[in-house]
Amino acid sequence: MTVALAEDRDAQLVVADAPPPAPRRPRGLLVGTVFASAACVVFFVGLMGVYLHLRSVGRLHGGTWLPQAVHIPLTQPNVMLFTLLMSSFTVQWAVWAAAHDDRRHLYLSIGVSLLLAFAFLNQAAYLYTLMGLDVHGNQQSVLIYTITGAQLVMLVVAMIFLVLMGFRALVGQLTSRQHDGISAAAIFWHTTWVVYLLIWFAIYVTK
Repeated sequence: MTVALAEDRDAQLVVADAPPPAPRRPRGLLVGTVFASAACVVFFVGLMGVYLHLRSVGRLHGGTWLPQAVHIPLTQPNVMLFTLLMSSFTVQWAVWAAAHDDRRHLYLSIGVSLLLAFAFLNQAAYLYTLMGLDVHGNQQSVLIYTITGAQLVMLVVAMIFLVLMGFRALVGQLTSRQHDGISAAAIFWHTTWVVYLLIWFAIYVTK
């Protein structure tokens, strides 16, 4: 009986002396990324509003919006849409792997996401060669280059963001308890797909 009481007392002392868990880091990166993503969406919605307004005005005056020399195929934009959609799934896979301390799948998912992003950029460059856009005295081509080019820049920024979070995971700064960095990168990555979805419908589908 005395031995049991002594063991219980020792166990209580061990529990009492255990250090408290480390406090969570502030989620400034996650919050900042949400605001930055929202700002990007507002920016592209404004650009698309200008594009659609000028297109409707041009058609009301009885003319065609795009010059005869400009040809916008739909095959490449469709492939780009599904390529970026697949990359959104692989980026979310990276978030799951980080939340479960699965480093192997984390690095694999980041690599696959970057590969799909490179495929998207390559297809976009090929699409530019097919469209035959001429920016000299042609506001339609200028607008299309501005909108689609800004989305490509946004994707490159998302790729850099994801690579940086991968390095943070490599040095042990991202764990299952605190993986807001990879979640922030995923939010920005998903935003690039949402932006491209708007571009795909407004420019490539409805023309």
